[in-house]
Amino acid sequence: MDGPAARIGVLGGSFNPPHLGHLVIASDAWAQLGLDRVLFVPAADPPHKRLAGGLPVAARVRMVAAAIVGDARFALSTVEVHDGLRYTVDTVAALRRELPTAELWFIVGSDSLLALHTWHAPAQLLSLCRLAVAPRPGDDGRAIAAAAKEWGDAIVILDSVQVDLSSTEVRRRVARGDPIRYLVPEAVEAIIAHEGWYRSR
Repeated sequence: MDGPAARIGVLGGSFNPPHLGHLVIASDAWAQLGLDRVLFVPAADPPHKRLAGGLPVAARVRMVAAAIVGDARFALSTVEVHDGLRYTVDTVAALRRELPTAELWFIVGSDSLLALHTWHAPAQLLSLCRLAVAPRPGDDGRAIAAAAKEWGDAIVILDSVQVDLSSTEVRRRVARGDPIRYLVPEAVEAIIAHEGWYRSR
């Protein structure tokens, strides 16, 4: 499946925790772009935000693996963790070295597209891959289209289901003792409950 002409999607994130919104975006990208596989790439130390919850990276990797198990369209990549990478351009460059002939698509939310000019080496990033953008609830469609146009044909806007859900909200619900069933995969829910992660102290 990941042969010389493979079309590979890359979905990066802190996945703290992974939730159904992540899976919906990956599924829509897979279908609309004709991808062979979508790689989930947990961030080791994202430069743009401080990770909440105090979880070690191994815990987030474990949750991602649990979230995608059994779905042949999805795979886990720990390239960012193992190589100590912080910037998206470095992560994609590392994947480009692993998959030199593959067509790479980096999957982001529209909030990331709107802030792409603030990223480290965005032009270099777009020389290594194309961007697939999933509109997020509340983001203005005209602003998204205008931002995409600035970067030329390197960016495609997905017609994806907009799930108004964030990892922050999942953590808040766990801390309050509210249910997270149907917000995260059952396997992720079970791990969080068993380990006691995100609970109020």
